[in-house]
Amino acid sequence: MKRGTEACSDKGVFRKGSVRLSDRSGRKRLPIGVSDFPKAIRNFTYIDKSMLIADILDGDSDVMLYCRPRRFGKSLNLSMIQRFLEIPSPNDPAAADTADLFEGLAIWEAEDGRYREQHNAYPVVRLSFNNTKGLTWEETFGAIVQNIVAECGRHRYLLNSTMLSSDEKDAFRRLVGGSASDVELAASLTTLVDLLHRHHVAPTVVLVDEYDAPVLAGYTHGYYTEVVGFLKRWLTGALKDNPSLAFGVLTGVQRISKESIFSDLNNLTVNTSLSVASDERYGFTQQEVELLADYLGVSDGLDVACEWYDGYRFGSIDAYNPWSVLNYFSSQCVPDLYWGNTSGNGVLGDLVASAEGATLQKLYVLMEPDGVIDEPLDTGVIFPDVGVRPDALWSMLYLAGYLTTDDTSRPNSPDQVRPLRIPNKEVAQLYRSEIVSRFTGLAGSRDRLVELHNAIVTGNAATLIADLERILSENASYHDLTHEQAYHTLLLGLLFGMRNYRDPFSNREAGLGRFDIRLEPENPAQHPLVTIELKRTSFSSNEPSCLEELAREALDQITEKAYESGAQRGAAGTIRWGIAFSGKHVAALCER
Repeated sequence: MKRGTEACSDKGVFRKGSVRLSDRSGRKRLPIGVSDFPKAIRNFTYIDKSMLIADILDGDSDVMLYCRPRRFGKSLNLSMIQRFLEIPSPNDPAAADTADLFEGLAIWEAEDGRYREQHNAYPVVRLSFNNTKGLTWEETFGAIVQNIVAECGRHRYLLNSTMLSSDEKDAFRRLVGGSASDVELAASLTTLVDLLHRHHVAPTVVLVDEYDAPVLAGYTHGYYTEVVGFLKRWLTGALKDNPSLAFGVLTGVQRISKESIFSDLNNLTVNTSLSVASDERYGFTQQEVELLADYLGVSDGLDVACEWYDGYRFGSIDAYNPWSVLNYFSSQCVPDLYWGNTSGNGVLGDLVASAEGATLQKLYVLMEPDGVIDEPLDTGVIFPDVGVRPDALWSMLYLAGYLTTDDTSRPNSPDQVRPLRIPNKEVAQLYRSEIVSRFTGLAGSRDRLVELHNAIVTGNAATLIADLERILSENASYHDLTHEQAYHTLLLGLLFGMRNYRDPFSNREAGLGRFDIRLEPENPAQHPLVTIELKRTSFSSNEPSCLEELAREALDQITEKAYESGAQRGAAGTIRWGIAFSGKHVAALCER
């Protein structure tokens, strides 16, 4: 172990300042994809997030909803909460006395061990809806029922309880056996909470992971009303004004608190990425990543880890994507799209695929270095808002982890305009991939898009004109081509993903004005700097000479306005393009 990481107990727990890391096995394995707390703590290197338990126990709310992006530790934290609080169940070997799991962690030592009295003190109901994302409501409802049956089966010992009546046992037996009616299933959470309370003479804790997964599937596949209606009945009875409830904790990506699911829960506290409370409990802080890198002996990889996976702002702290950091360290510090490759990027893909001119321009701004757009964030956005409210998708992208903001003041203000940015290099690559995918489709194929790119850097005007006129003819309406910005937006999108070039710059000040588009090579010694100026006219198609004169005017403007000023130029030199559009006709002139 490198100097600076000191052992603080005989339980394989190490600390640096206030940050703790546990590795009981001593094998320095990383818990990639492990969401079971006992497995993680016994067999892997674990960053201590146990003070989340104290946050919950000391809180004033009966029900907490934690919203964070996928793969940010929600499931593992919920498993940790369960194993700390749960009275051991005879039907669940993993629920045996778990004191050994927590010895040496912060929660065990905090305030002279005050929280130990809450250890193994509550019956716990825990369900995950991660697997309830069917194509139909029948399929999803069936998966929900299976989860309910499995959790009831974990508490099968209630069938032998002397505290329950025979009728109650019969109703519970139907739940365990999967023969309960729809009415009984809708009340099943309330039933289980009440029976556990009566048997243990202790209030019940309810933990629900990824509660919003079936809601998103319902919105996508057309059974949104059915799934929201069921969840409202199922959750409200158990979580509102229930004397058998100690407290509830739910996790998800979307808040969905304005919807009918939570409309009757006035005891619900929502914690999002804007919230200061518990802000360091999800994601990895800078100190945690440094401790982990120090322990693993890979501190030399910290700068790249920061560039690729840092950049999130949760409440008052900066956070790394934990999934990506673990994969990065496990892969010998080779950066890659670890988080982006774990599942579909539907929200982002839908935005890019359907974005019109104004939205695309905002996406292009985000893709620039230090790019920021100012938009309101409504963390209570609901799925039907998408396509109705112009700002809804920005809020969706924020909640899903594709955007972040440094302004986390007034977290419950849906109208406050905040500066939004892409968190890091990994997420920027996801945006780039979606943009390239959209414009590859417009170009006709990847080969055709590469052909256009090659024409740009080699000065092949005939090919560029032919490609642009074909793209306009096949994809654009005359009604959309009424201003220069429409052509600008199209051409800019086509220039993302150019081999050997950075993302295009647009409308930047240089020299005596603002250039339209600039393409900067990664290696100026091998590839030329490209500057493009665009013009549009309403000339009819039988006046090609006028269109060519306009292209000449655009080309001359690059030199007259010194648009290449400030750009790095190398041995490969520069290429200037003047491109003029009229309807679906194009003229282009090039100078090297």
